[in-house]
Amino acid sequence: MVFLDITASHEKRKTIVDVVKKVSSNVFIPLTVGGGIQNSIDMGLMLEAGADKVSVNTAAVNNPKLINICSKEFGSQCVVAAIDVKKIHNNKWLVYTHGGRTETEIDAFEWVKEVQERGAGEILLTSMDRDGSQNGYDNELLNKINTLVSIPVIASGGAGKLQHFLDALIKGKADAVLAASTFHYGKFSIKETKKFLKKNNINIRE
Repeated sequence: MVFLDITASHEKRKTIVDVVKKVSSNVFIPLTVGGGIQNSIDMGLMLEAGADKVSVNTAAVNNPKLINICSKEFGSQCVVAAIDVKKIHNNKWLVYTHGGRTETEIDAFEWVKEVQERGAGEILLTSMDRDGSQNGYDNELLNKINTLVSIPVIASGGAGKLQHFLDALIKGKADAVLAASTFHYGKFSIKETKKFLKKNNINIRE
């Protein structure tokens, strides 16, 4: 489960610790939390509140050493580099911050390599072009990213059909897939999704 407070950095506030505590006490699956994480103290608070992993995005772009510090202090398995990416033109994707609102001049392909080198244990990759579209994940982007890094890449942005999950895993070579609105609004259930993937020979936890 991934809990992202996507407006926290934009609104210059911290992720709500009490909410994380309540969620972690009621779910018994791995929990990743992100949004508004500014330093290792914030990450420590989230882990103490019950998160298994913490994602960093804007703060890591502003201060890449944050990834080094957090991975050294808590272990790389706790550090998820959340990366929001938008295609500018052919073969050029840029990193965005503040919940996808602010464009940077950082090349997405260079950034994924850097976060891995600095100690991130996973990458949560969101295609801003596909996010909310329900037209499928950006498998071209996923494929390119997966040739550059060896750490797990989680696909985000674009799920609208069950086939989209399978395509991201097979065509995009993602290690995992994330979806929000399709589940929140009942288009299909997590159970249906897992059943579909298992039927298509994807090794998935029951």
